[in-house]
Amino acid sequence: MNPTPGPFLSGPLTPGPVGPGSLSVALVSEHASPLATLGGVDAGGQNVHVAALAGALADRGHQVTVFTRRDASDLPDRVLLREGVLVHHVPAGPPEQIPKDELLPYMPEFGRHLARVWRTRPPDLVHSHFWMSGLASLRAVRELGLPLLHTYHALGTVKRRHQQFADTSPPRRIALETEVGLGCDRVIATCRDEIAELGRMGVPEARTSVVPCGVDTDLFVPRGPAAGRGPCRYRLLQLGRVVPRKGAAVSIAALARLPDTELVIVGGPPAGRLDDDPEVRRLRGVAREAGVAGRVRFTGGLPSTEVPALLRGADVVVCPADYEPFGIVPLEAMACGRPVVASAVGGQLDTVADPATGRLVPPRDPEALARAVGELLADPAAREACGEAGRRRVLRRYGWGRVAAATEAVYEEVVDAQQAVTGVV
Repeated sequence: MNPTPGPFLSGPLTPGPVGPGSLSVALVSEHASPLATLGGVDAGGQNVHVAALAGALADRGHQVTVFTRRDASDLPDRVLLREGVLVHHVPAGPPEQIPKDELLPYMPEFGRHLARVWRTRPPDLVHSHFWMSGLASLRAVRELGLPLLHTYHALGTVKRRHQQFADTSPPRRIALETEVGLGCDRVIATCRDEIAELGRMGVPEARTSVVPCGVDTDLFVPRGPAAGRGPCRYRLLQLGRVVPRKGAAVSIAALARLPDTELVIVGGPPAGRLDDDPEVRRLRGVAREAGVAGRVRFTGGLPSTEVPALLRGADVVVCPADYEPFGIVPLEAMACGRPVVASAVGGQLDTVADPATGRLVPPRDPEALARAVGELLADPAAREACGEAGRRRVLRRYGWGRVAAATEAVYEEVVDAQQAVTGVV
């Protein structure tokens, strides 16, 4: 999803009039701009989530301003993303691309800018995304008495558990995440597994609500063009960042147990730069050692508009990540009517209904992955039934309109509670 920005704006911040029943909402997303081109190391699901949530809230009549760090010197102060949604570029640190794990020193400056803006024109509420956004927002709302809701998108405890010494997060991340969870008015978690993890961090369940991520049910649809097939009878597809934790090596090892089947891996750098990518080179080596190099194809990163045809061209979509804070790919596959075989971790425990819409398997287990995929490949009727059930499940639970309505309900609870305490209506 690469939103087309509207006109550049200058002058004082004026998000527009707020009508009766409408809220003025500040979404804070320090590294993940809704204007970013997806596919980079730090540009992915959070960018899509913030852009889509902002738009869906605007569709419900709210006025939304997204505050994100200025990461290029030629960016204007504000961009009109669409009617009802402004993007406000915050000057915090040098105006250049900086890895998100190196942004913590600039969060006090970020927070001071938020406080200056909100002191002049306070929003009805603030909803921060990712822990550093929460930290910057917390300092601003404490000064101004604004309600704060927070969505983590990923937790440092989980990342450290799985990546260990490869984790490049700041050492204080987990302690600061706990501070945000205890200091905000409500945590909006994206899945039940996150609630349990927060509880182990000391954030009580009573401070949390679950609202899942969403999917564009108009873009990801079962009917439409399907990508052409190779010489193999069956096709598996894996979509997402090409990094070790996404489990592509597990898919390749499983492929060795699945004859007459090809694996298409979608993601990573553009096709022209695949040969230079260390993880792609490693995975190609894994495929050669497994004897399946001729049945594995890397497409590179693609625009989101090209993804539905690839999903529709697959017999099964595999999502074998070691861990997954939420995982949008199962929803995109289900919206396209494709069965999903996913590792039983994180948000995938909520999204994939086993056996109705696919199968859940242990992470890092190629044999279990191959067995579940093989059962579906051998049963066309089961694949069709899973695909139809997946589409129904997405429409019932995960369209952005439903996600925005659920988010709005949490907003109203928090605003009403604050008004009851302060006596301000």
